[in-house]
Amino acid sequence: MPPEQLVSVGTCFGKFTKSNKFRLNITALNYLAPYAQSKIWLKPSAEQQFLSGHHVPKSGLGRISENAEKYQGIIVYSMSDLPLGFGVAASIDS
Repeated sequence: MPPEQLVSVGTCFGKFTKSNKFRLNITALNYLAPYAQSKIWLKPSAEQQFLSGHHVPKSGLGRISENAEKYQGIIVYSMSDLPLGFGVAASIDS
């Protein structure tokens, strides 16, 4: 089939890198968020810091799901349950 006849329909969840690792795109967030096992909710004062690409200090965390472990991939929410992005839990110690 010639390339002019190829069509793509749907949502792009991510792409494979040259080293065959799969990287999620932010477009997958709304589809994956309801099924996430590990979640972290940010206080309003820390939301902008996270969205700007900075680390969030422990003081900026509002709630943490019980099964969140250190260095685990997580979904980051605002306190109003709006999914903001993906993250990695660096330190969950109490």
